[in-house]
Amino acid sequence: MSSIFILILIGFLIGTLGTLIGAGGGFILVPLLILMHPELSAQHIAAISIAVVACNAISGSVAYMRARRVDYRAGIIFAICTIPGSILGVMTTKIIPRNVFDVIFGVLLFGLALFLFLKGGKKQHISKPVGNHKGWYHQSLRDKAGEVHEYSYDVRKGGILSVFVGYFSPLLGIGGGIIHVPVMVEWLRFPVHIATATSHFILAIMATVSVVTNWYEGSYNDPAVTHMMLGLAIGIIPGAQLGAFLSKKLQGRAIIKALALALGVVAIRILWSRFF
Repeated sequence: MSSIFILILIGFLIGTLGTLIGAGGGFILVPLLILMHPELSAQHIAAISIAVVACNAISGSVAYMRARRVDYRAGIIFAICTIPGSILGVMTTKIIPRNVFDVIFGVLLFGLALFLFLKGGKKQHISKPVGNHKGWYHQSLRDKAGEVHEYSYDVRKGGILSVFVGYFSPLLGIGGGIIHVPVMVEWLRFPVHIATATSHFILAIMATVSVVTNWYEGSYNDPAVTHMMLGLAIGIIPGAQLGAFLSKKLQGRAIIKALALALGVVAIRILWSRFF
């Protein structure tokens, strides 16, 4: 069992990095748990991670809401769409063997690393207003700094994608932000700062539903699981506040590239341990 101080430090770093790029941090925590705690089941790894993601998302969302960067309409619609998949994803973790879980996560992690390295941080073309086309919303947000963000998006496409994000997020314990942010930026054409903030808002709702479902299923009955979850949560809450603050100060491209390399190395390490 890891010491409480190490858990708090890991939680703080995960909260900072996860919030900085609009993710819950599960994509960092899950590979750490896989490598450091081979005795844990897939169900427990996903349950610990999604609880930490919930703490990160709630803390980060408060900071982003103060900055007025959350698109509440999109956030609520997409969050509602994630809920059925989120519940089903939690149920699925109970029947996945640990070796299969590791392989699925390793492949997904490598794919995400490749995507972030090739496309992460690039300036995106923001979609133009589309008038009254059915299913499209046009949004104009002025954040606390006075910057105006105008964009349009297809709410139907966003809802469908959110169902899949809702399923795979608790299934792998990654929260979904690492998937939702690229989807919102690349396919729905949200401005990056609005996508990261709104993704955190969605995560706060989706991850909380997953935590409640995990609690009902008994995933937190093991004292070792509770110990890890609480230690990480203590660190992740202030880390999320720092990540939201840094997101306004730093250029994200270099950070995302370095993060992509780190994720790629971890993915290879996980897959190597399973096949060799």
